[in-house]
Amino acid sequence: MSRQRPHGTASGAGRPEQCGTCGSEEERSETWQQERVRVLAQARVIVVKVGSAVLTDASGLSSPVLAGLAAQLAALRDLPLVSDPAGQPQQGARRLVLVSSGAVAAGRAALTSRGRVVETAGLAARQAAAAVGQGQLMQAWDKVFLAHGMPTAQVLLTRDDLRARQRFLNARNTFAELLHWDVLPIVNENDTVSISELKFGDNDCLASLLINLVEADLFINLTSSSGVLAADPQKYPDAPVMDHIDDVATLDLGQLCGGKTLVGTGGMYSKLLAARRAAQLGVPTLILPGREPWVISRAFAAAGVCPAPDGHEPFTRGTWVRSGQHAITRRKFWLAYQSDPAGSVHVDDGAAKALLHKGSSLLPGGVCAVEGTFQRGGLVRVLHKGESIGVGLSNYSAPELKKIMGLKRHEVAAILGDAHYPEVIHRDNLLVDAAV
Repeated sequence: MSRQRPHGTASGAGRPEQCGTCGSEEERSETWQQERVRVLAQARVIVVKVGSAVLTDASGLSSPVLAGLAAQLAALRDLPLVSDPAGQPQQGARRLVLVSSGAVAAGRAALTSRGRVVETAGLAARQAAAAVGQGQLMQAWDKVFLAHGMPTAQVLLTRDDLRARQRFLNARNTFAELLHWDVLPIVNENDTVSISELKFGDNDCLASLLINLVEADLFINLTSSSGVLAADPQKYPDAPVMDHIDDVATLDLGQLCGGKTLVGTGGMYSKLLAARRAAQLGVPTLILPGREPWVISRAFAAAGVCPAPDGHEPFTRGTWVRSGQHAITRRKFWLAYQSDPAGSVHVDDGAAKALLHKGSSLLPGGVCAVEGTFQRGGLVRVLHKGESIGVGLSNYSAPELKKIMGLKRHEVAAILGDAHYPEVIHRDNLLVDAAV
């Protein structure tokens, strides 16, 4: 599908323009500034992700950075909730989930300090470094949070833990109990046993999936940059920071983002993909410079939730990625991002138009090709002209669908009898989105 060219890219003079918006605010009931203030005041469950580039320096984990972040999260936990029109504080504490990278970098630094020359370019070496560093990472976090009376819990996950529905529900129950106990879950990718996840965007992806798991209201992503730049920084080193993104689904991420950080495995590309997933759930993202002193507390101060820390001004910068205007259900989100499609269904122009613009179910007549091996109820990817436009649960197995594709309802009945479904994929079991 075509994507809107992002505002803030190169102008006619070959330089990016200062323009902090993408998309349109015409159909929204509040401005992005109003949304930012409202959500920061009302967010009860908050997922905070911090990457290796923020947490580490040349010698490994940075103790001052970890201590500063712990102080900010402790203060955030105790901030009053304001959720009524009169602006009165409400009962109940804020609940936090911290997604922390840094195990590989910590392991590498620990081994290097013992006189070992460690090269972590290969998968096995990265996994071994993560095994060395994960314990040190948790020990460092435990120490700084203990100073604020905050108990922590280590949670190591792979994507497989969230794909199987029963394991997903078990994980959700565990997180719910930890948050009920006022324990801070510190989550990391289980790098030692994961395979495909040890690549670009690992913990950004994990954090976005946790938003669904814990039913978060806000996603804060702490990065080594000042926010989302209006153009590829490799081409435009002076590109300005975008103050907000109205519709992250319209961004051409390949054009906007260039390269990745050297310390971690992700970059702004993966952070915007994570923000896109959050937006689909109706959850906004605040991308902040993680090494800016007291940046989280100052951002909440700018929303009027609390005073700014002594000696600091409220922080109004960073990039606010707005929530989607039409949030999908959490079940559809789980289908789209935490399950692997077993096959693909190719659709014609008419079916694609009906799916994308009318919210229709997929009928047999719109199917023109079937790939893969799947049974009834299997997850399949929907393709149009070779491009993915969504995922859904098929009412038919691959062999059945090959028999009836392109046929009308009465023709399907003649082949399969009365025990057939009118739809290949019912719209309630279908997520159509160019971001899938």
